[in-house]
Amino acid sequence: MSTPAEARKLAEELMEVMSALLGIIERETELVRAGNVREAMRLEEKKGELSRRYMVAVENLKNAQKYLAQVSPELLATLRRHHDTFRAMLQINLTVLATAHAVSEGIVRGVNTEIQRKNIPSTYTAAGQRAAPGPRNITPLSVSRSL
Repeated sequence: MSTPAEARKLAEELMEVMSALLGIIERETELVRAGNVREAMRLEEKKGELSRRYMVAVENLKNAQKYLAQVSPELLATLRRHHDTFRAMLQINLTVLATAHAVSEGIVRGVNTEIQRKNIPSTYTAAGQRAAPGPRNITPLSVSRSL
């Protein structure tokens, strides 16, 4: 990087990518909170492409950070503030996704427990204790990951 104009262009590119990625992340968060997981999954391709662009822009900025700090320290400070906001929004998105994952896992485990309870015969030992089910009494649960 050799000119302030190139440094500004690099910073603008990073801010543009972060803004676009934030838009996708906010939309995904809204959809998952509303229970529209299928629609949220449709955003994955665009989110992946923007994430790749973001990583390239961050790497380019890291390489030019020293120069940018010399020629435009205020621009670097603005980028850092924007990036802090970006990280906070990303953390909210990750929390929502983790919650949705935990809830869905809990549902699947509950369904499995109920299926196993219904399929296992109620038998007792000679001592009147409830008999533990054998392996052939346990029915596997299969789940399709495609929505």
